[in-house]
Amino acid sequence: MNETGDDRHGDATRVVNAGRRPEWTSGIVSPPVWRASTILYDSVADLRAATRDTHHKLFYGRRGTPTQWSLADALTSLEPGAEGTFLYCSGVAAIAGALLSVLAPGDEVLMTDNAYDPSRSMATGLLKRFGISTRFYDPMIGAGIAELIGDKTRAILIEAPGSLTFEVPDLPAIIAAAKARGVTTLLDNTWATPLFLPAIAMGIDLSILACTKYVVGHSDAMLGSVTAGPGHFAALRDTAHQLGHIASPDDCWLGSRGLRTMAVRLAHHQQSALKIAHWLKSRPEVARVFHPALPDCPGQAHFLRDFKGSSGLFSFELRGGDEDARAALIDGLALFGIGYSWGGFESLALPVDPQRYRTATTPDFNGPLVRLSIGLEDPADLIADLAAGLERFRAA
Repeated sequence: MNETGDDRHGDATRVVNAGRRPEWTSGIVSPPVWRASTILYDSVADLRAATRDTHHKLFYGRRGTPTQWSLADALTSLEPGAEGTFLYCSGVAAIAGALLSVLAPGDEVLMTDNAYDPSRSMATGLLKRFGISTRFYDPMIGAGIAELIGDKTRAILIEAPGSLTFEVPDLPAIIAAAKARGVTTLLDNTWATPLFLPAIAMGIDLSILACTKYVVGHSDAMLGSVTAGPGHFAALRDTAHQLGHIASPDDCWLGSRGLRTMAVRLAHHQQSALKIAHWLKSRPEVARVFHPALPDCPGQAHFLRDFKGSSGLFSFELRGGDEDARAALIDGLALFGIGYSWGGFESLALPVDPQRYRTATTPDFNGPLVRLSIGLEDPADLIADLAAGLERFRAA
């Protein structure tokens, strides 16, 4: 058990109570927003003493205030066995911070071929400029990843499920292969969150969240986090400090507020998304539905074995049609916004073309894909909206 939560409590209880230390709340239900740059000391001696240990102690604004510490503490408590959490100004910054805490010039990272596009861009841009090489691997490689681990391999970046096409990897097999060779595993766990996939307890070394999504939950803040397993927090923290990473206290406060309802929201996202996914599967205009809980999704057996639930993001393949027909479907939707991100209270629809981003695998699609983020609206209303959209697709 870590210092911030009781592992005997259920997930809903922990998201409500985690990170609310009395010294950070002073009798208020939620920690307030502490904004600071300069911290004042009573004496030179006190100033010098403060440099010895700045963890959860006021030192300088870049090292945080109780507002940031509270959210980090809470996220750590959601990952049994975790050593600590560091916060970042976005999910992409969290991915960069995690990778740079592990990799050095001359190293290699293995990255899943269905990775989030900014992760791929980081590999072919920033990391390459720093002399770090990347090899992309088939997300369904499982234990076969052991054959790709070489003398220079220092890290494996995983997504579960993968972006856009939602393949669910064999996490225990990849973790076992990595541990056998002393390779650090990094998991983008934004889709499931620790509530549906306790990554650190499974053996993942660094669990990454784009907190912008389900933690914040209201599409009004950019935020990221990395939670470290045993032996990995010091390097993560030191790298963040040296890079000057800091998350805004106002955004952290929004993250803490959103966290309190995350378990309730995820339950609704899950229920509605499953209802809509099953409905889409029954439609003649839809060829396949890529939702980890459904058989059409590669790795469904891994999902059923390892996950405690599913969230509100999935995609589906249209049966035939072209770009114009897909646009007709999406453009006329009344309850789905067209935009990037996901995890908020509002539903979103997005045209996606994953084949443009793959290098190690070749996705086989006979029709265009649409990604849906199912929000908190009545699912019957969303189904009616999609039904009209499919009629427009058929008529295009």
